[in-house]
Amino acid sequence: MNSPFDRKCFRRVAFPLALLLAALSGCSVGPDYDKPPEVRLGEGWTLATPGGNADPALTVWWTSLGDPTLARLVDQALAQNLDVRQAISRIAEARAQVSATSARALPTLTGGAVVAPVHQGINGPLPSQGSRDSTVYAFGFDASWELDLFGSVRRSVESAGARLEATREDAAAVRISVAAEVARTYLSLRGAQLELVARRASVDTLRRTSDTARRRLAQGDAAKADYNAVQSRLDAALAGLPSIESRVRGAALALGTLLGGLPEAELALLESGRSMIVVVALPVGQRAELLRRRPDIRAAERRLAASTSDIGVATAELFPKLSITALGGFTALAPNNLFLGDSLSGVVAPLISWRVLDGGRVRAEISAAQARQETAALAYESSVVNALGDAERALSQYHFAQEALVLQRKAVESIGRDFSNAQRRFAAGDVGLVEMLDVERQLRDGQEGLARAQANAAIDLVSLYKSLGGGWIAPQPKGASDL
Repeated sequence: MNSPFDRKCFRRVAFPLALLLAALSGCSVGPDYDKPPEVRLGEGWTLATPGGNADPALTVWWTSLGDPTLARLVDQALAQNLDVRQAISRIAEARAQVSATSARALPTLTGGAVVAPVHQGINGPLPSQGSRDSTVYAFGFDASWELDLFGSVRRSVESAGARLEATREDAAAVRISVAAEVARTYLSLRGAQLELVARRASVDTLRRTSDTARRRLAQGDAAKADYNAVQSRLDAALAGLPSIESRVRGAALALGTLLGGLPEAELALLESGRSMIVVVALPVGQRAELLRRRPDIRAAERRLAASTSDIGVATAELFPKLSITALGGFTALAPNNLFLGDSLSGVVAPLISWRVLDGGRVRAEISAAQARQETAALAYESSVVNALGDAERALSQYHFAQEALVLQRKAVESIGRDFSNAQRRFAAGDVGLVEMLDVERQLRDGQEGLARAQANAAIDLVSLYKSLGGGWIAPQPKGASDL
């Protein structure tokens, strides 16, 4: 026996309906995103800098400093830092949101089954079998599908996809910040260690000077004021030691945390030290390259694209919605009759709905979406301008830090020559021990200043890499494919 919901009937209804849906489902309302607004970038950097594009090797810029320990620390931080791992989780969340939004374009199908005992009251109609007690067996499904006639879902998918890309850029920015912070902290540690070596040498010189001044005072060859002046300098030098030692230890503890472990994990660095190598030549490229290098600019551009798609989502609410609901299933009073053709029933019902009166809510939502897009466009422009300011400040700081380093190195070399001359004169008996030790003290003070200048130049170099380096971040470590 043919069922009332047979295949021929379904084909007669489904084919023209599919043609109608195909004709209606290609429209997307709202503006199409093209490109971000033009931002004036100027003619070039305000300080003369090396030209050219960034060297591909600078994707792992910390290796250019020639320190294997620094390379290990940065690589480990990029794999284990907790902020980086949170960024990866946020990417996974955004990707899931894209999938959930895309699923709105697909039909939903719900199935169910029931076995229910039924008792008819004495005043109710008797069932056809004549018994008031029976058991109903039912198995069925219901399906629904809202057609994306005016592109609400498509625009939502566009928006979610753009926000996923922005989240990826945010994660890249986190990785850049973590790499830079590890490098800055490590270079601060090494600089403080060099400073500590110079300060201890200066203390040793002042102790010898103080001992000499004490002996000469006892012999009547020096004034009390001279001895007091030397002792005061020694006390001041000693007072500065704990501060430098604290900076060294604090940097080592900070590195342990940056690497996603316990603070004490990198205290072994206190027992090792090395001279810092500062890279002078740096191909910073042109200003326009910031637009492709810096992830904060790229993230702002993607958020602008998302907010543009949001206007289409809001605009689609002005138009009618078409949904199709299908109900079907099997119902019988005996389980062996459940899946027979005579137990089948079903209905397909299209539904058109149109919000006619809503007090202006949809148009207000469109206006709000347009305002958010304008805000996103301004945020993009702001990110570009701030990036330029960031890069200019970093270039300026690095430029003058290099000048200071060159001058400090020359000063130390000059004092070193004076000290060598003083040693020769002391050996010849032309100057006394106190005079020679005073020149040595000046040399140690100059070396301490040189250590600070080296650290400042190296740290300013890291800041410059960070300000220019949206595209200079290393490839993601193994297991971090979300980046």
